[in-house]
Amino acid sequence: MRILGMRGLAIAAGLALASLGGVAGQAAPASQAAATAPETGAAGAAPQAAAGPAGVSNTAPTSAAAPATANPSSPALAEDGGYAMAPTPGVGQPTPGTVGLQPQVTKNGVFAHWMHNAILMPTITAVSLLVLALLFWVVFRYRRAANPVPSKTSHNTVIEIIWTLAPVIILVLIAVPSIGLLSAQFKPAPAGAVTIKAIGNQWYWTYQYPDNGGFEVTANMLKEAKDVGAGERARTDADGPRLLATDNRIVLPVGVPIRLITTANDVIHSWAVPAFWIKLDAIPGRLNETSFTIDKPGLYFGQCSELCGARHAFMPIAVQAVSPAQFAAWVRAKGGSMPTPGQASDKVIPQPGADGSAAKVEEAAETANATGPVENVTTAAPATTQGATSNPAGAGNAGL
Repeated sequence: MRILGMRGLAIAAGLALASLGGVAGQAAPASQAAATAPETGAAGAAPQAAAGPAGVSNTAPTSAAAPATANPSSPALAEDGGYAMAPTPGVGQPTPGTVGLQPQVTKNGVFAHWMHNAILMPTITAVSLLVLALLFWVVFRYRRAANPVPSKTSHNTVIEIIWTLAPVIILVLIAVPSIGLLSAQFKPAPAGAVTIKAIGNQWYWTYQYPDNGGFEVTANMLKEAKDVGAGERARTDADGPRLLATDNRIVLPVGVPIRLITTANDVIHSWAVPAFWIKLDAIPGRLNETSFTIDKPGLYFGQCSELCGARHAFMPIAVQAVSPAQFAAWVRAKGGSMPTPGQASDKVIPQPGADGSAAKVEEAAETANATGPVENVTTAAPATTQGATSNPAGAGNAGL
């Protein structure tokens, strides 16, 4: 009986342990699923989780304040997040067989177009016809057959007054609107303007949007089908005219002031778009600035207008002007963000090669990756002031 009693106790203990193991085995997957559920939800909410087509940049900052990205499968989005838009013949591009300026889509351009047609051309035409008529009259009136004895007149007060006052009046007629146009071209951009920085390189353009997260767009000319290599995309008529189509168009909003800042990394370039009445030199080590507002949506082309080397003729510019809502969606699709409406830009825009520039930041990151973390470094020495100079220096470094 005692043996049977001990055997019963052992069997009962084994059954109890087996039941506890089964419960623990069922609880473990449940706890693992509970632990992984928040990660799955967080990944699903993150902008990076959205699958996008090849070539579409859909990366946004991973933070609670990260903006919602545009739907990468939206039919409004073309490659690289840009909006699908085909060029319009005769608008924003040169047209064979035409005479005159391109249709203007900025206020300065419209004024310059009017000045060209209403003031400059009539004045130039009138002066040229007057000089030509005087030449014909002098040749006919004072030829030897008609005037065998030349006049000895040395002065004519009326004629001298006319040929002095007439050029002055003509120059004033041209100068007054010219000075106004020149002043308007370099008027500072108001608060809430969209800042775009165009950087000239040999031989392509790089664009930065400092107020929209600082993302960067690089634009190269699209080659013709007979010139492309393996894996390269050839130009089509939907991209734009030959020598003017780019692989990446820059996008700007319509009806919003644009602050254009130009500089260069190597030699002097010039950012020129005739339909905007813009031609601004891009000079290494210098920031040039102008502002304009695009009045009509469309696709507008330009190119470098400063001799910059062997491939100077292959630095096209393609600007896609869209509504502010479409521009905001494009910015978010590029991983950027929209600033507070109406506020002036507070972003520091360094020159190429200066501290804080993209090249310097990238160089510092590469150096840090190559050398690795610095050991035995705790906190920086407290800053002190060097007497009357007020130059900050580390503690113990005064006088260095």
